Amino acid sequence: MNRADRNQQGGALWVLRVGVAAALVGSGVVHVQLASGYQQAAPGGVGQGTLFSVQASAAVVAAAFVLVKGSRTAFAAAALVALSSLAAVILYRYLQVPAIGPLPSMYEPVWYTAKVITALAEAAAGALAVAGYALLHKHQPESGRVVRRRHGGTSSA
Repeated sequence: MNRADRNQQGGALWVLRVGVAAALVGSGVVHVQLASGYQQAAPGGVGQGTLFSVQASAAVVAAAFVLVKGSRTAFAAAALVALSSLAAVILYRYLQVPAIGPLPSMYEPVWYTAKVITALAEAAAGALAVAGYALLHKHQPESGRVVRRRHGGTSSA
């Protein structure tokens, strides 16, 4: 890869890192704002508000990890946080899942502005994180993998 390609890839990665972080922080902020209202159903236990706070914390940590490190691991963690949050909002919107152990039933069969914002932010963060992971995976060989050079010979990466 020549220098211009590396610079272009670096610029694209920064755009992806900032986009992932912004979307995750946006989702986290909305979850923090909603948490206290959802905790009223289980004031002393694991309620939906507690889960919203945990999600917000995970989103902010993943956002910071992507911004600071920008590695495949960071992008994978961000994708995991974003896409699992998106899966939860869609699952509990359309299916009435009963309480499972300490986890409450969180069925809520409506879309409202805050829920739409978080779903869109999580979808964007997930897609951008997967793109970042794929871009790094394409251009950064695994440690120890043999890399074939164009003009013959091999070397360990």
